[in-house]
Amino acid sequence: MDNKVIAEGKTTNEAIENGLKMLKVSKNKVNIKVLENEDKRSFFSILAPRVVKVELTLKEQEDGNRSKEREIKVKREIQLTNEEQEKAYENVEKFLKELIEKLDEDIQYTIKRENDGLTVNLNSENIGYLIGYRGETLYGMQNILSAIASKGIENRVRVLLDIEDYKQKREKTLEELAEKVAKTVIRTRKSIKLEPMRAYERKIIHSKLQENEKVETTSVGEEPNRRIIVSIKK
Repeated sequence: MDNKVIAEGKTTNEAIENGLKMLKVSKNKVNIKVLENEDKRSFFSILAPRVVKVELTLKEQEDGNRSKEREIKVKREIQLTNEEQEKAYENVEKFLKELIEKLDEDIQYTIKRENDGLTVNLNSENIGYLIGYRGETLYGMQNILSAIASKGIENRVRVLLDIEDYKQKREKTLEELAEKVAKTVIRTRKSIKLEPMRAYERKIIHSKLQENEKVETTSVGEEPNRRIIVSIKK
């Protein structure tokens, strides 16, 4: 079933009712846009039959598509000068040296300069506690590093932090989850709502199932409880 229809009627209400019948939903489930109003007819159309056209769009589907576009769309990042990259590098390196010294851990790190920020990797045998449950500590630390990197720089510096290749492993786990959920939805014909995820994790699910001809994904809710619904493609 399409998520959008154009319906006609002799009055606006009649056109809306016809559209609701076509979508088989109630009025509160759609957004309504009047395309041709009976009150705005031209002089030359007076003798023509009175027709009103309205466009009805399913609310959840519309919101889901918009959120998917927002999440899959690549954001334009601020480009840093060579001087800003060097300053950001020095800021982060100083912080990491002090942190490692206080933690008294054998932690190896790499800092890579990028045009739009820094990529930081930490590696050690016993630093799982810096990742936290589902990466909560890691992302908190990533935000801190971004703030530290931005000291003395006009623009906020984007820092991508990874610890023991957690993000790569998490991406693989989410892709496997997406495939498993899709198979269940196809078998049962019932939608499945996933647990709340970060924007980048939702993007992985959306991307993995984007080419699936039998299921579709939509995002619902507000941050930080925004989640994905996987359902049979209409």
